[in-house]
Amino acid sequence: MKIRGYIKVTFVFREHDDRWTGKCLELGTATFGKSFEDIKEKLEDAVLCHLNTLEDLGERQRFFKEHKIKIYPHKPKAKEVEVCAPYNSRILVQPRIQPLMATATA
Repeated sequence: MKIRGYIKVTFVFREHDDRWTGKCLELGTATFGKSFEDIKEKLEDAVLCHLNTLEDLGERQRFFKEHKIKIYPHKPKAKEVEVCAPYNSRILVQPRIQPLMATATA
């Protein structure tokens, strides 16, 4: 598949006793798991599924406009991505550059 652009997204991870939650702030995609590694992988998969579904339904442009998500034609440089420190030992923030892939039907 070909990369059609990039978006900046923010993952927020929170530890709750013996569980973790993860959320992509820009997309509203969220999930939970037993460990940080588990939740990070699950959230990455959920974000890809969300983006692919928007593309398959022809709704990506509308959704991005409604949520003020900018598409970058080239991968932003590291200095263009804000890096946030953890709020505390139980909350982690991870900025990411997410490639947008063209689906087979696009």
